[in-house]
Amino acid sequence: MLDILDKILELLENKDLGNLLKDMNPADVAELFEDLPREKMALVFRLLPKELAADAFAYMNPDEQTVLVEAFSDKELHDVVNELYVDDAADMIEEMPANLVKRILRHTDAETRVLINQILNYPKDSAGSIMTMEYVDLKRGMTVEEAFDRIRAIGVEKETVYTCYVTDSRRKLKGIVTVKDLLLAPKNELIRNIMETNIIYVSTHTDKEEVASLFGKYDFLAVPVVDNEERLVGIVTVDDAIDVIQDEATEDIEMMAAITPTDKPYMKTGVFATWKKRIPWLLLLMISATFTGSIITSFEDALSASIVLTGFIPMLMDTGGNAGSQASVSIIRGLSLGEIEYKDIGRILWKEARGFSLAVANFVKLLLIDRVTIPVAIVVCSTLVVTVLAAKLVGCSLPVLAKRIGFDPAVMASPFITTIVDALSLLIYFRIACAVLHIG
Repeated sequence: MLDILDKILELLENKDLGNLLKDMNPADVAELFEDLPREKMALVFRLLPKELAADAFAYMNPDEQTVLVEAFSDKELHDVVNELYVDDAADMIEEMPANLVKRILRHTDAETRVLINQILNYPKDSAGSIMTMEYVDLKRGMTVEEAFDRIRAIGVEKETVYTCYVTDSRRKLKGIVTVKDLLLAPKNELIRNIMETNIIYVSTHTDKEEVASLFGKYDFLAVPVVDNEERLVGIVTVDDAIDVIQDEATEDIEMMAAITPTDKPYMKTGVFATWKKRIPWLLLLMISATFTGSIITSFEDALSASIVLTGFIPMLMDTGGNAGSQASVSIIRGLSLGEIEYKDIGRILWKEARGFSLAVANFVKLLLIDRVTIPVAIVVCSTLVVTVLAAKLVGCSLPVLAKRIGFDPAVMASPFITTIVDALSLLIYFRIACAVLHIG
């Protein structure tokens, strides 16, 4: 990629970029713009073939799109925006400053402007916000030959032509037919005889994460979107579903690491923005971690009576935190994939409650390697059993309960659970030590 970038800059003076870039994929062309100097972006864009330029623009990051829009003439802006699919245009406008949004809409065709505004009015996390209104619709009374004539006539402007949607005069969705079905049917066969009527569809207000999960479950290329009266208003295509899955996965990973989610890539996030994302959680976890210090202080006499107990505190806290994190990550994944529901919480707790192999292994280690007394080994191993059990129960129940009350389960992940388990493990440790060793 760097070699191509060097060639672009060399050829820029001669304005002879067409032959170099014309056969490149639009996504690769868009990636090149990330490394171009800002002052060169508009010039390079103008030297691209028109269709390639419009396609590449749709793949660009908001920063590069903003630079180009600011540099475009009114005609260039009109041509580029009207070459975009409506959902791509809506996505672009969402990321633009208000002054540029007004300019973009002012130089957009009236029909396109209406469709863009319609998408922007849907809730941000809904199917309506990610759908495209550019699909192929057919009628039940059409023949296969007539269907192909319609696909040829309007298909060039549509996002996909492989799946076609059969509607009635009121735009109500009646069936689905694929190009494969059409190719294998006689040309005089009616659409109503070959269309699939058992249709899986979503409404405009269905959560977009739920929509994306349908693609994995049914291997769809597109999902129809209907309004409250079951009229077809758009489709969600697989490329948009992949974007949703990627965004949701990134958000969950950041939340599980106690970082406030952001839409910007890491390398484009400033130091101050990174600080704002992390510092609230770090402060919260720091304050909550003071409880562990208070617990140790309150049992200072017990520790002074049996100094050997101090050496096992890190192991117990780390093991409990790790056990809780393992349980929570497994449960969060199951919740996100729809494998686990609130009604399964009893089975989950019973499943996680079993297993004492760590305590057995640790007991042998304490006697043979650490050479502690049997009472101390009993204290440590008993604490380990109870701590791991408590950590697992906390780790698997909190995400389920969070999901139940409407929170993102990823919030109840590693740092949060580890802090709780650390405090629990210390309380359990010192209570058992006081009871067994008669100290404190």
